[in-house]
Amino acid sequence: MEFEQLLTLFKETHQELQKRAARPVDISLVIRNWLFGWYIVEFEQGGSDRSDLYGKRLIERLADNLTARMGRGFSKRSLEQSRRFYECYKEIAQALPAQSLSEVTERQEIPLTLPDQSQNATSIISNILPTVSEELANRFVLGWTHYVSLLSVANPDERRFYEIEASKNSWGARELERQIASSLYERLALSRDKEGIRSLAQTGLVIEQASDVVKNPYVLEFLGVEEKVAYSEHELESAIIDHLEHFLLELGKGFLFEARQKRFTFDNDHFYVDLVFYNRLLRCYVLIDLKRDKLTHQDLGQMQMYVNYFDRHVKTEDELPTIGIVLCHRKNDALVELTLPRDSNIFASKYQLYLPSKEELKRQLEEAAGIEHRENTDDV
Repeated sequence: MEFEQLLTLFKETHQELQKRAARPVDISLVIRNWLFGWYIVEFEQGGSDRSDLYGKRLIERLADNLTARMGRGFSKRSLEQSRRFYECYKEIAQALPAQSLSEVTERQEIPLTLPDQSQNATSIISNILPTVSEELANRFVLGWTHYVSLLSVANPDERRFYEIEASKNSWGARELERQIASSLYERLALSRDKEGIRSLAQTGLVIEQASDVVKNPYVLEFLGVEEKVAYSEHELESAIIDHLEHFLLELGKGFLFEARQKRFTFDNDHFYVDLVFYNRLLRCYVLIDLKRDKLTHQDLGQMQMYVNYFDRHVKTEDELPTIGIVLCHRKNDALVELTLPRDSNIFASKYQLYLPSKEELKRQLEEAAGIEHRENTDDV
């Protein structure tokens, strides 16, 4: 294929997908940009003569020529993004149906290849693009702005996790960027084994039990509480309520706010639950108690009393048992394990006012992997 044929492929693909934009325009843009990236990579790998002739200036030349012929939308930066997009999702090319691409197939082990000099780019686009674009539309579930954000994620499993979660939870592009910046994947991965991490990449966060709803640790950077040496429970609670929408997203899936300082009376004594939520996916109440300092036996006992009261006097028979969560500044996992039954729904989660860095989270993952490796070695 010559450079002029490559330009024709870009032009015909762009124009054909413009015509087919009865589907959501953003999906057509995603498909077009994946194909653009494929064109570039295949052309670059087409032989040493092309590499010598164009070198690193291929994208620059494409941008200049396409802009001159077709107008805006073909900058060097956008073409570089398309190339990167294809590189991140190039496995899709192997999954496309070979029979629909027979006219451009030169090597059976690689279903999708660029046409050679004897093939007409216009006729090939009109013949294969309808089927190929349909297949790509079934694979890509987000808009182009979302995928631009996902390009910043180097780990393929992590990238796939965010893609699934953004689609399932209808995250806008800004919310997706916030979740990536908060290292949601790494924080969930910290509490899972290898199979659990692999499941995150394949299916996202699936709610099957209470522990799937609770994210440990909670990251409350969105609270916007200015840095102080200490925070009162009232200040933290007020900040959570003020930022309730984001808090629910951070807390987990399916949470609905019900009450603040919920009062109930038992044996003529009044008790107050700091925050009460209802989870529509689990169909159960979620009680939250906010503590400023070290978690104590008394704190856990108090939460157990709250949970027991809601199970006996508030929830209906068809609802699942109540979940209790104690948010505290520090967490003593040994204390929790000794105090609570193994299957208890009470969780002690530490809140962090400022996010740990990616490096810190990776160190925790590495340390956890090292401990697991040493335990497996000791068993041998």
